[in-house]
Amino acid sequence: MKTLDTINFLGKRALIRVDFNVPLDKKTLQVTDDARIRAAIPTIKKILSDGGSCVLMSHLGRPLKKLNEDGTIDIEKFTLKSTLNTLSGLLGMDVKFANDCINDQAIEMSSTLKSGEVLLLENLRFYKEEVKGEVAFAQKLSQHGDIYVNDAFGTAHRAHASTAVVAQFFPVAKCFGYVMEREIANAQKVMKNAARPFTAITGGAKVSDKLLIIENLINTVDTIIIGGGMAYTFLKAQGFEIGSSLCEEDRLELCLELLKKAETKNVKLLLPIDSVVADKFDNDANKKICDNKNIEKGWMGLDIGPEAEKEYCKTIMESKTILWNGPMGVFEMESFQSGTKAVAQAIADATELGAFSLIGGGDSAAAIAKFGFENKVSYVSTGGGALLEFFEGKELPGIAAIGN
Repeated sequence: MKTLDTINFLGKRALIRVDFNVPLDKKTLQVTDDARIRAAIPTIKKILSDGGSCVLMSHLGRPLKKLNEDGTIDIEKFTLKSTLNTLSGLLGMDVKFANDCINDQAIEMSSTLKSGEVLLLENLRFYKEEVKGEVAFAQKLSQHGDIYVNDAFGTAHRAHASTAVVAQFFPVAKCFGYVMEREIANAQKVMKNAARPFTAITGGAKVSDKLLIIENLINTVDTIIIGGGMAYTFLKAQGFEIGSSLCEEDRLELCLELLKKAETKNVKLLLPIDSVVADKFDNDANKKICDNKNIEKGWMGLDIGPEAEKEYCKTIMESKTILWNGPMGVFEMESFQSGTKAVAQAIADATELGAFSLIGGGDSAAAIAKFGFENKVSYVSTGGGALLEFFEGKELPGIAAIGN
């Protein structure tokens, strides 16, 4: 693995693909969660301490899909300048900002950067060429640095100009940053060197979103715990009444195939025994506990029930390796967060007893943070989609580009 520690950056400009796609307050446009920016700080500081300089590039949101009424880009809403104060504060220094990523002024600013200085380029996705992975755009980006560093695991599954294509202009002078290095090492630890018993917990709304990861995990784990809306498609496939719960009718046969495959591989695939059901999708809805074999019409499952909590938490506490990707219910609503919180608590408790726990980005990372367990698990991934594709067995373009 080509990592930061294999390179001396003295007198060199590092062009770093970071992941500053962070949430902003809709009114003030201030950063509301700086986790991804904090994650990049050690990489930046290492390069600066070597005597190098840093040119940072990232995307923020999808500006070309949310244009103003007149067809122009909403610069104020999507500018990376909104992250500047947070970044400067975390680094303890003033960071320069270029109001474009490839124009002459931006190239001039990066070419005159002195050792110990940091420059942040404007949102890459102001250009359609970024997402299309156009070589000419990548070549312009390459002019910003002597060495290319990819530290954006959250976009490693995209073959975009800044995440994969630009690497070809740095045949030798390229490496992973510390975020990428940790992400790959932790993912490989889980998939290739997992201590047993190995339990994977997957949730979320749809089976289709997690199909490939479930299929791949059946070949790897001892137990798969299913929660969230996707559980009801499995239950319906087995002939149970699920009321108005979420269901993908076109995935029923597939669910039966997955259950059969798990049984053949001697893998336990646990579905929730009971649910917290509600008469509407609302925090203030009427709710009750219901056996999952017969949910009445007009009622929908929005969280796992107390018996499911007990079974799931017992399994987690007996595990030595735990992978969590997806909530157990609509945890954003206080009325339906009990299952997700219980699972998060169990993972933290199991970790304290010596288990290795990997939290798979996205909603799981948000839940761990919401319930205050961030520092009580082994590792929280910064990449939801990227980690999913890694566990699906796919080659990630952002990783392959550094290895080639």
